[in-house]
Amino acid sequence: MHALYSGSTVEIEEALDYRFRNADILREALTHKSYHHENPELSASHNERLEFLGDTVLGLIISEQLYMIEPQLTESEMARIKSYLVSGTVLSEIANDLGLGSHIKLGKGEIDTGGREKGSILSDCMEALLGAVYMDGGFDNARQSILYIYGDTIQEALDENKYLDHKTVLQELTQKKYGVLPVYRKKAEIGLEHDKTFTVIVSINGEVMGEGSGPSKKKAETEAAKDALSRIT
Repeated sequence: MHALYSGSTVEIEEALDYRFRNADILREALTHKSYHHENPELSASHNERLEFLGDTVLGLIISEQLYMIEPQLTESEMARIKSYLVSGTVLSEIANDLGLGSHIKLGKGEIDTGGREKGSILSDCMEALLGAVYMDGGFDNARQSILYIYGDTIQEALDENKYLDHKTVLQELTQKKYGVLPVYRKKAEIGLEHDKTFTVIVSINGEVMGEGSGPSKKKAETEAAKDALSRIT
């Protein structure tokens, strides 16, 4: 994948493997509502409508790929893998790889609170860009861009079971093996309000079995469950 650099849309088009015919729709995809609200004279619209559209297009294309490349998957397995692949976590990781944050038009308030690094803003803008490709170039071009930016991510999710809900797996395992539920407890919370890191431990029968960290308690709990699974399976 190609990195993006501030100041030019050419790198964005290279990163998406697509050249826009309509530059306005690309600008709209990169415009956060905070910028639009603060600068209505400079911005006719923001990217939430394109984000909605991109989310739908992305889900369809990922579902299509899973159907085509892995015939043995059940409906429920496809649903879990798709949910992982279109999640904000995966999309924000892709956006970070592309350096997308430096290109998003944000209001001053969002900039001051670290908006260029916020996972939700990055993932929403990524969806908006995909919606813009679809509107500008149609379904086939949208598919091409999605498969290009995802690279090996789809196959890695299948090969490494990255889509598994580790908390659910741990809960089912501990109930079956020990007759109890895992207990999660926050161990630490550090950092500024917009850039926190949480650390969580998970215990089984009162014994600490795993520890994990992440930018949210949910992510930290998932990492703790993953750690615990590596110890008891």
